[in-house]
Amino acid sequence: MPSLVKSLQAASAALAAIVPLASAVPAGFYPRNVTGPSKPKVILDNDWSTAGFITFLLPLASDWDVLGVVSDTADSWALQTGLHALATLEVGNLSCIPVYKGSDYPLIQTEERFQAWEAVHGVLPWEGVFAAKNLTYEAEGNDPTSGNPDRISRAAFFEGFPNTTFASDTNAANFMVEQVKKYPGEVSIYSGGALTNIALAVRMDPDFAKNAKELVIMGGYIDVNLLQTSGSVMQADLNSDINLIVDPEAAKIALTADFPNITIAGNVANQVQSTQDFLDEVYEVKNVYSELMYNYYGTTFPFWDETAAAIILDPSIVKNSTEFYLDVDVAYASPSYGNIHAYQEALAPPNVRTVNYVTEIDGAKLKSMIKKAVQYPKTCAQL
Repeated sequence: MPSLVKSLQAASAALAAIVPLASAVPAGFYPRNVTGPSKPKVILDNDWSTAGFITFLLPLASDWDVLGVVSDTADSWALQTGLHALATLEVGNLSCIPVYKGSDYPLIQTEERFQAWEAVHGVLPWEGVFAAKNLTYEAEGNDPTSGNPDRISRAAFFEGFPNTTFASDTNAANFMVEQVKKYPGEVSIYSGGALTNIALAVRMDPDFAKNAKELVIMGGYIDVNLLQTSGSVMQADLNSDINLIVDPEAAKIALTADFPNITIAGNVANQVQSTQDFLDEVYEVKNVYSELMYNYYGTTFPFWDETAAAIILDPSIVKNSTEFYLDVDVAYASPSYGNIHAYQEALAPPNVRTVNYVTEIDGAKLKSMIKKAVQYPKTCAQL
């Protein structure tokens, strides 16, 4: 067992001895302090992982109220990704933030349907949750794909397996609906994974989208086909849209809904790369999160989800953006199934809307925000 896991388990045990998880507390999380009415509010929907915690540390560092965290099925099943959310909140004494398990399945997409599409149109470099089931791969510490959505791969929890449990008062989509009703015009909705839960909320309540403050997503690459044809398979991976392709129909529902504002961090999410020098710099301040980031974030991928989160928190980070009408290709027979298409107004089809598409950010500011959030994370006692 890695020494980090042992140390995290010891820390969790010590924390439990000090602040026991009382049975009177619903859903196994600590009660939250009441927050002021003027605090900006956000709900975070993502396919969480061992190193995915930066996305919730960022709004906390900016003094936002994280109303709740929602898991979705994208890179892995919603159960596995939700357990990662519980675990990474727990190790930093942030279990006062409730976690809601999202929908197990996309609206229409299934493992068999996805792989049949690949047989006609070509294999995606990263297949996410619909990659073939591989128990050997899971035993080596990877999240489960395909097969049973209730299957858990404990070997993937390098942060330690959670002792806390999902909120059980309602489901993920209804939680979003309830919070937007409670705080009309105040709640930012963030998505760093598939848009299934958000689409369900849109369909459940016709006022959900218009009563939210905004929707900001990571995903929606455009004009990247040529980048997928040369170089490594990893370069093709970095330019493929798994968040939308896992559930194209949900993406279309969410991205054509009447949110007051929709912002997309697509191509720009590839702008700022994780590097060893930056990981070393963050790890100069030692804590549970900087250690997890140092050991498990790696230098293969850019700061995808963090870019979209930072755009919500500090719009001044945006150096360039454009606006256009957007639609999502939901034609199963199309090689662009699950990809976005942009239009000017004169050429747009009916029932689409404008979105803000970020094309450049201040990379130094993003890294500064990440560094602060990870080096000096807040705990429940400070919320």
